[in-house]
Amino acid sequence: MSSPHLAIGILGSTGSIGQSTLQVVDRFPELLRVTALAASRNVETLAAQVRKYRPEVVALVDSSKAKALQSLLKDYTGQIVIGSEGLDTVATWPSVQTLVVAVVGFAGAGPTLAAIDAGKNIALANKETLVAAGAIVMPRARQRRVTIAPIDSEHSAIWQCLRAGERHEVRRIILTASGGPFRSRPLATFGSITPQEALAHPTWRMGPRITIDSATMMNKAFEIIEATWLFDVPPDLVDVVIHPQSVVHSMVEYRDGSVVAQLAIPDMTLPISYALFSPERLEPTLSPPPFDLTKAGSLEFLIPDPDRYPALALARRALAMGPTACAVLNAADEIAVAAFLDGCLSFSGIVRQVDETLDAHQAIQSPTFDDIVAADRWAREYVAGRLSRYPVKAIASVP
Repeated sequence: MSSPHLAIGILGSTGSIGQSTLQVVDRFPELLRVTALAASRNVETLAAQVRKYRPEVVALVDSSKAKALQSLLKDYTGQIVIGSEGLDTVATWPSVQTLVVAVVGFAGAGPTLAAIDAGKNIALANKETLVAAGAIVMPRARQRRVTIAPIDSEHSAIWQCLRAGERHEVRRIILTASGGPFRSRPLATFGSITPQEALAHPTWRMGPRITIDSATMMNKAFEIIEATWLFDVPPDLVDVVIHPQSVVHSMVEYRDGSVVAQLAIPDMTLPISYALFSPERLEPTLSPPPFDLTKAGSLEFLIPDPDRYPALALARRALAMGPTACAVLNAADEIAVAAFLDGCLSFSGIVRQVDETLDAHQAIQSPTFDDIVAADRWAREYVAGRLSRYPVKAIASVP
């Protein structure tokens, strides 16, 4: 490393990625220093993190819990910022060199742009930033000469595999997907899928929205969009295969026929470490045991069934429509997933609602960030308005 410590800030420090990032800090205390933390509403966990890592600034988005945080941090001498503006404060904090964006939802896009403008490198775990605003974020990052390092296991795998050749040699990028919990469930029963069933992911333990998106494969639709922006490739060079074992995290095929794959046990600390230290691969004090391929068993690769996973086609449709359509895709899905989790929409109704919202959208080809924000807001209001037309019990039967 070029300096004794890399100073990092974390947006979403109390979530699964944020906590995994702090595990990486614990493994490399001589190389990493936490100088800024931000969370939405988990006061107890945030306070414990502040007491342990002693950042220079801490932000809490939920202003209703300000007094609770302050009472838990009476001896804290750093700065406490309350409200959504705290995300921008952490994102642009002077001592932060790399910002880990692990906050959930479109709320991560604005602070990410602010961090880029402030010259911070980005370790990105927030899908929505590139899905909704990739057309703004990536040109801005290139202009500011800022690195955007992916934390998603699939995009981290691609990023690593791309080191094996030149970009002009790439034939295609192959994203792998577990297929979620309903890979073999009869399609005729999808209308009766419960939130509890959809939240039981076979491989990963994640937040509720991304877990539901994994079940519908909307998360993989988002990853197609992410890959096109992150690696500057056309959508038709990005394929998806079902890989139930989740051992191969993604692959790159080169024009000579070679396929380079990245394999690892499912552990998010691995892509986080690579995002923070790349191109170096550092071994922690307590290094993980060697990956035993003999215990991995058979590795399957299957073509996604378009009837089972209609969300995949929506990614390509949104990309063809224009950048604001990708923002609409994300926002409509967020509201539809929330309705499903609240028991107000069927599982199969999630993608249907998103599809119909795209039908109603007039895409803008060269949007400003304000246009992206407006498209996001419109989509949320549109889906919420459609759902409000149905009695709660009737919504559950929407196909």
